[in-house]
Amino acid sequence: MHIISAIELNSLLQSDDKKPLLLDVREPNEYEYCHIDNSMLMPMQSIPNQLDQLPKDEMIVTICHHGMRSQQVAQFLLDNGFSHVTNLSGGVHAWATSVDNDMPTY
Repeated sequence: MHIISAIELNSLLQSDDKKPLLLDVREPNEYEYCHIDNSMLMPMQSIPNQLDQLPKDEMIVTICHHGMRSQQVAQFLLDNGFSHVTNLSGGVHAWATSVDNDMPTY
């Protein structure tokens, strides 16, 4: 499984390269409180029933609060035939402290 830091992800999103799908696996109330722009909310428990909504051939970056739930989801995706899966190390908390200081933390 690939891992990306908040700084590396920000650089990737700023580049002219094709943007990855940012898959936020937290709960709706967490997502409402703070999230990375253009991320897609799909709570962890709902993913097995929604695999067909995710692109198997595009880069997916999994995101949660600190990176643990998203790591589990990333492994689940890899186990189910997704080949370009990366986990955001430190989750939205790392994003807030390293990239977007205006983002609230919890």
